[in-house]
Amino acid sequence: MARVTVEDCIDKVDNRFELVLLAGHRARMISSGSQITVDRDNDKNPVVALREIAQESVNPDDLKEDLIHSLQRYVEVDEPEPEPVPMLANEPTPDAPADDGVTFDRMSEEDLLRGLEGLVPPDKSDDY
Repeated sequence: MARVTVEDCIDKVDNRFELVLLAGHRARMISSGSQITVDRDNDKNPVVALREIAQESVNPDDLKEDLIHSLQRYVEVDEPEPEPVPMLANEPTPDAPADDGVTFDRMSEEDLLRGLEGLVPPDKSDDY
């Protein structure tokens, strides 16, 4: 292939903008030391990348996934849960008492006021 044109590659990658992104990403990969899959023929990296796409020696879907992965700042890894999450218990019916093991302390308003009156204010210091 003496000359690579967009028409040579457009049947492999439908969108011209996506073709430019993929070829640019592949050219940067070649610049960083990735192995080329076609003869160089004294061509520069963007031309080699387009030739690889046109000859289908690289998969455009793999290039797209690699491009997306290279642009991600944080890659979330799906790891299995350390232990199975317990199922939620069925809610109690209105006529059955709730037996969830949780007890609440009840305090009257008078007990609360007596407790607040018993609090001692902090000593004033020269820092304020």
